[in-house]
Amino acid sequence: MRNETIWHPTKYVQRGGRWRTSLDPKEVGVGSRLIADSVAKRYDTHLASCAHGRLLDLGCGKAPLYGIYRSLVTSVTCCDWANDAHIDVVSDLAEPLPFADGAFDTIILSDVLEHAPDPALVWREMTRVLSPGGHIVMNVPFFYWLHAHPHDFYRFTEFALARFSADNGLKLLRLEPLGGVMEVWADLHAKLLAHMPIVGTPLASLLQIAIELWGRCCWGKHIAKVSARHFPLGYFVISQKPANAN
Repeated sequence: MRNETIWHPTKYVQRGGRWRTSLDPKEVGVGSRLIADSVAKRYDTHLASCAHGRLLDLGCGKAPLYGIYRSLVTSVTCCDWANDAHIDVVSDLAEPLPFADGAFDTIILSDVLEHAPDPALVWREMTRVLSPGGHIVMNVPFFYWLHAHPHDFYRFTEFALARFSADNGLKLLRLEPLGGVMEVWADLHAKLLAHMPIVGTPLASLLQIAIELWGRCCWGKHIAKVSARHFPLGYFVISQKPANAN
């Protein structure tokens, strides 16, 4: 990764020994802290079991997940469409990736697939540059507002994500919804509240904290699990390329 020595936490920071959402509104809008916390939790929990070797952070931006994976891998390559401080390779995801077959053992794709004009191409290219036995780890939003205008093209159901994985000969190890109907409701209302003058920011923060605490209790977990089939806030995915793949 370019300029590794000047990297610092941006979207995700460590608090209480865990990776959480930054409270800096310049990094994460106050209305998006609930879903960002959920995403950080998944990477913090699962990367240790699948990230290894040569890692490609695809569509990485400021490489906000670097603090989580840097001690797990041997090398990091950051790739995005715009040249930034930590970008090693500038590449448009609408085009084939400029890497050799099997060049990476781990690929991270966080909040990126919805911005790719040809997601099937992205999956094919990720599979091509992934080594046998390697992992693709990603998250995508679902019931979520339009963002990064005009480069927000798609939302993917769990069935689409499973099919992309299967069509590329990958083994789906984990396909987990991020929250359910209450989290969707809280995310929407927090984003609306955040636009209110003076009281909006604290109200949006309190609402998301309340729903996060609710989600930890047995009833909150049950409602999230049952409702996520129809009202997921997003998805977290881990797929693996078979060890005997060509």
